[in-house]
Amino acid sequence: MKRRKFLAASGGWIILKPETVFGTQANSAVEVGIVGCGGRGNWIGPFFPEYAGARIVALADVVRRHLEETRVKFNVDASRAYHGPEAYRELANSKLDAVVIQTPTYFHPEQVRAAIEAGKHVFVAKPVAVDVPGCKSILESARLAREKGLTLLVDFQTRAQPVFQESVERFRRGDIGKAELGQVFYFAGRPAKDRSKPGMDPGLARVLNFYMDRELGGDIIVEQNIHVIDLANWYLDAHPLRAIGTGGRTDWRGTDYDAGNAWDHFIVTFWYPNGVEVAFSSHQLTRSFSDLCVRLFGIKGAVDSHYGGLVRITGDNAWLGTEKDDTFRQGAINNVKLFVESIRSGKPFNNAEESVRSNLTCILGRMAAYQERMVTWEEMMQSEERYEVELALRW
Repeated sequence: MKRRKFLAASGGWIILKPETVFGTQANSAVEVGIVGCGGRGNWIGPFFPEYAGARIVALADVVRRHLEETRVKFNVDASRAYHGPEAYRELANSKLDAVVIQTPTYFHPEQVRAAIEAGKHVFVAKPVAVDVPGCKSILESARLAREKGLTLLVDFQTRAQPVFQESVERFRRGDIGKAELGQVFYFAGRPAKDRSKPGMDPGLARVLNFYMDRELGGDIIVEQNIHVIDLANWYLDAHPLRAIGTGGRTDWRGTDYDAGNAWDHFIVTFWYPNGVEVAFSSHQLTRSFSDLCVRLFGIKGAVDSHYGGLVRITGDNAWLGTEKDDTFRQGAINNVKLFVESIRSGKPFNNAEESVRSNLTCILGRMAAYQERMVTWEEMMQSEERYEVELALRW
């Protein structure tokens, strides 16, 4: 399989014939493999052929039933359905153009690395890691991707939506004046009921409930709350300098949601550059009030933006972006289209650094809350704590 080649000459780039771009012809279908055949993989998988004209040619998973059901759904040949702890590596080393990673966050760094080393483009779900060493591994993979001319796209839906892009542009040009205060929250119910069954292997139960598993998902502030924390970082074009916080976990015994060890609420104060203070809170206690929101306030007005909802600016430069945005689905579709087009055009896209910055911001908040003290960005970055999980990875 020929890949696009660049030759540096005369201070610029010489681009070889279109026929050399990923396949026999430039317009041939991009072939992708999906690692992770759970709910997310099956949800986003159809977008690749439907909206980007790509072909799903391989699958990998550690749960045989999930793998077989997804293989039938996408009509993948049985010889290209890889099962077990090394399935992701087998898929990455097989004949295809790109790897789509939709597994628990804990596994992302090694799976991204394997795909990049195999010369494959990577589309990966957010967040990218559960700890600081994992984030640094992703940065190293991003560097390698650039060297190899490969796309590494992390699927943040807000950044792919035009209304949020315009909102950020208006904010940065000064429509609310200098930002002084931020209010960021992620209020929702538990993401799913306990998926374990009597007699189930405990490791499999953890994987199925990874959203509520501290080690596999990074806790809710990393695994889910990153949506709004990333948006705050994007508006402010910065990461916090320090944070202090608290939080905890309620008693779920006797309910359908008694799974995992992740907390279900956080309260964190972040201090950003230029004197911006941001109050962050999150909970997964009840669906009776749900909202994902980022607000920033200045003397000229406020930006008020909601994931999947209202996006506007109030005050002197009032602007209504939308009453309701299809952030989750359309944002993912836009990212899929961008990903496949970057491969077809031979123009690699890489948003790993900004994604890691937001991931690390979540880890800073988690560390401050767990320890209930002030933690600086520099202290957090020096952390060598690695989350360790021992699982069979073959069920």
